[in-house]
Amino acid sequence: MKSPIVVLGATGLIGRGIIAASVAEGIPVIAVARDLRKLKALRGQHPTADIEIVVQSIRDDSDGAELATSLRNLGRPLAGVIAAMCGTPGRGRLLDQPVASLREMLDGVLMPHLSAARHLLALLAEGYRGGHYILVGGPGSESPWAGYGPRSVAAAALSMVARVLHDEARAFGVRVQLLIVDTPANGEGEDVHLCARWPSALEIGARAIGLIRRNEGKSITRPVVPFRTLLPARQEPPFGVKASTDPSPPPDPDTAQDSSIVDARRLLLSLTFPNRNEVSP
Repeated sequence: MKSPIVVLGATGLIGRGIIAASVAEGIPVIAVARDLRKLKALRGQHPTADIEIVVQSIRDDSDGAELATSLRNLGRPLAGVIAAMCGTPGRGRLLDQPVASLREMLDGVLMPHLSAARHLLALLAEGYRGGHYILVGGPGSESPWAGYGPRSVAAAALSMVARVLHDEARAFGVRVQLLIVDTPANGEGEDVHLCARWPSALEIGARAIGLIRRNEGKSITRPVVPFRTLLPARQEPPFGVKASTDPSPPPDPDTAQDSSIVDARRLLLSLTFPNRNEVSP
């Protein structure tokens, strides 16, 4: 892939993972973010890579149009766009917050994605018909994320936007897809609240690049593609539960029951029947 890809939200956690995955694949990158200092630091981490930086925040249509003009002036036909603009967490229950809070969440998460897509899809079609536009979504896209009501609504709305754009962008010869990561991502040692089952930003970036390259098999035809960690972390049995000696490999995450539900049920049973030496799932 000789033409560059554009990464929106390049200095965020997921954005940095996408940049690292792109560099590993030898793909040129145009990194877009609002903070020049962070963009320069990001480029400094990959001194031999082809990384061009563009300072631009995206909040509305005028910002989207300005970004499209800046990218067009670079004179480099684009192979794809990956939008990793995550916004703020949006914690709390919907019922505990004023309606204005949800409006702010939609303005901060949904509208930047739509503003960018409206202008960049046409730009992408100009230089590389058959290009790819990837949006990266987080928890709450398919099921509510407990404790993050506004964020869940915004994530679900982004999922529908991606489905609509997937259909409408066919006229441009561009494929739009949403990569849903239904858990938080592990960072680079900057956050103490980590989980072994969460994917790394680099893993997410590699999956997004796989969609750009169209080497994802049947996934390339879907408007929404779920991210799944291929190798789930090993879990220790709850206190009071005898560890299994079954040497069989871990179940397929597409067909098996959610392991967190099984673990929770085991724990509840062990608390209810403390004298049992073994609790079946």
